[in-house]
Amino acid sequence: TWSRGGLERFDSPGKGRGLRVTRPFKVGELLFSSQAYSYVLSVKERGYYCEFCFTRKEGLARCGKCKKALYCNAKCQKGDWAMHKLECSAMTAFGENWYPSEISRLVARILAKKKTQKGRCVSEKILLIEEMQSHVEDVDNEKREMNEADVAGLHRYFSKHLELPGHKDLLTLFSQVACNGFTIEDDELSHIGTAVYPDVALINHSCLPSVIVTYDGTSADVRAVKDMKPGDEVLISYIDVLYPTDDRNNRLRESYYFTCECKECKSKSKDKAKLKVRKRSDPIEPEVINNMVRYAKKTIREFRLLEMCEQSLEEMGAVFDDSNVYMLHMMYQAMGVCLYMQDTVGAIRYGENIIKPYSKLYPAYSLNVSSMYLKLGRLYMGLEKHSAGISALKKAMAIMEVAHGKDHFYLTELRKEILKK
Repeated sequence: TWSRGGLERFDSPGKGRGLRVTRPFKVGELLFSSQAYSYVLSVKERGYYCEFCFTRKEGLARCGKCKKALYCNAKCQKGDWAMHKLECSAMTAFGENWYPSEISRLVARILAKKKTQKGRCVSEKILLIEEMQSHVEDVDNEKREMNEADVAGLHRYFSKHLELPGHKDLLTLFSQVACNGFTIEDDELSHIGTAVYPDVALINHSCLPSVIVTYDGTSADVRAVKDMKPGDEVLISYIDVLYPTDDRNNRLRESYYFTCECKECKSKSKDKAKLKVRKRSDPIEPEVINNMVRYAKKTIREFRLLEMCEQSLEEMGAVFDDSNVYMLHMMYQAMGVCLYMQDTVGAIRYGENIIKPYSKLYPAYSLNVSSMYLKLGRLYMGLEKHSAGISALKKAMAIMEVAHGKDHFYLTELRKEILKK
């Protein structure tokens, strides 16, 4: 029960449980695939994806009862019924007032599965769902209030179809899912749903990850992004590694209750490039830089609107270089607003300023970089700029062949996209 081919569970010094390889793996090689223990499609993606297998396609068939859930065919609908029945009649009964959080919906599914599951499930070859870290004792008041609200939502929307455990057990389960849940994303990193993969949850964090997790339908694939030798620990990054060391560790402490001690966090070797300041004949005072960093962090937390993005880019741009990660963060937000307002030319302008620094500051194989090349490539194609489009799509493809594997559905589609032109 402690191993999968070429992998074993072990005690990782300073990190607790972890996963390591027992044979060599090459860049792009699949370490393992894991089916989800439980998963749920995001409400905002309903209608675009099959609720059961997460295939995205036209002409999905509706559930005859609630008219909300869509499926590829009767087989998918039947496969999903054990989970969908938790929501089907409730959605009709509550109507507009049915809005449980996504984590409550996932927890309901986990509880339903636990009832029917005898013994280990295929996604628990190395780690049982009960063994996932909960950090329930570390939760601060704000998070505790959110968890309490989620528990209340679970009772409100699901208690009719589900026998719920006691309050304390539910709080533990919500904490476990908050620390161990995975966001299933598409090729452009849009959120499709949330899932729990106990075996993948065993993998510890590093800001210099050795593997990347991608999704194939509802399954998670773990692939090497570095050459690995026997005994090497399998490490993924839990957070966006673009940001400087202090920011990364604040985020890790806030969400996962630990501080990272990887080589990058100890040496902070990329922080200087990430926090690059404008070159001026009269160098900018350290105090001015520190104040601007504070301003940048505050602004990043507060908003998303274009004029505010532009205003803060102007203010920060007086001190920060264009490749500074706080500038990149704002440009990324601004690009999102342009896309929302269907301003393709504006979106391309921001994307072009982001992509070069991204490819320098992120690790060699990064989904943040491939998804930006994809976005840009598709925007160029839309404007009939074919050579720029194809060049960007090919750069995305080079990364995705390692991260997703050459045979992944996204890559077959991408090759068609490139050939079409």
